[in-house]
Amino acid sequence: MAEKIRWGILSTAKIGRKVIPAIQASNNGEVVAVASRNMASAQTFAGEMNIPKAYGSYEELLAAPDIDAIYIPLPNGMHYEWSLKCAEAGKHTLCEKPLADNAAQAQHMVDSFHNANLKFAEAFMYRFHPQTQRARQIIHEGGIGELKIINASFSFRIKQENDVRLNPELAGGALMDVGCYPVSVMRFLTGEEPIRAEAVATFGENSHVDEVMSGALYFPSGVVGHFDCSLRTFFTAMYEARGSHGKLFAEPGFPMPPDKSVTLNHWREGDDGHVAHHPITIEAVDMYRLMAEDFSDAILNDRPPLFPGADAVLQMRAIDMLYASAKEKY
Repeated sequence: MAEKIRWGILSTAKIGRKVIPAIQASNNGEVVAVASRNMASAQTFAGEMNIPKAYGSYEELLAAPDIDAIYIPLPNGMHYEWSLKCAEAGKHTLCEKPLADNAAQAQHMVDSFHNANLKFAEAFMYRFHPQTQRARQIIHEGGIGELKIINASFSFRIKQENDVRLNPELAGGALMDVGCYPVSVMRFLTGEEPIRAEAVATFGENSHVDEVMSGALYFPSGVVGHFDCSLRTFFTAMYEARGSHGKLFAEPGFPMPPDKSVTLNHWREGDDGHVAHHPITIEAVDMYRLMAEDFSDAILNDRPPLFPGADAVLQMRAIDMLYASAKEKY
């Protein structure tokens, strides 16, 4: 195989405008083609993003012999269908989050790629950022004492009522779009899977998706994680981890800018009762590039991605638990 993985982009979705430049800037990947269901759209997008080749259908892209890996930025409800088609076409695939509509679909997807001996992962970029990695390191080294509580929020205000994230047929909703980040960070920081979930939500009268949700996850170690997410409120993206002797606070916690440093705030109480504040500056880095490089390297060196597809199945199980609780109360 060549030294660089040749990527194809399955659709001209907006998130691709962040991921494509990251792949192009990576040391082991290049974007060689993009597909749209409309050839004119594909050609316009390819021109804007400096992509050599455009296809007028997704099927043509998957059939191309000079593509090693596919990135899927399609709406949530289309991930399952097109991931399976990528596996059938023999393409390694990095799929946007959330991986599927539910855990059963996610497991089927993971099994399909495993059976085809292909790499498959969920594109949760924030986990690759050094801030996230450092937060987990501090917690696991006892830097805040015994972890007790995680609090996380991710919200923004949708500006167009025809937004796909308000479409139940495309697996829209606040939990699926932004709430999945707090769920993920709780699992990441604890290193555990939730054993119980509670949630309440406001479902839109017209959209019928959860537009606002608040919930809690309970972990085997006794950690309680609570979160909120929304498609209707002012932008917030943060998480806080509190332990017996300190706490961590990260804001921004999920969409960190690629060109600016961020600060992870760490408070620790000493044996003498004095509380010291240690702000930790994390230099600017493109987490999308780190994610793309890890996936390309996994293909080139035939190793599992840092966060393999099996992790995404566990993530969807937690989301399923929260939806089951919220819909019970609806």
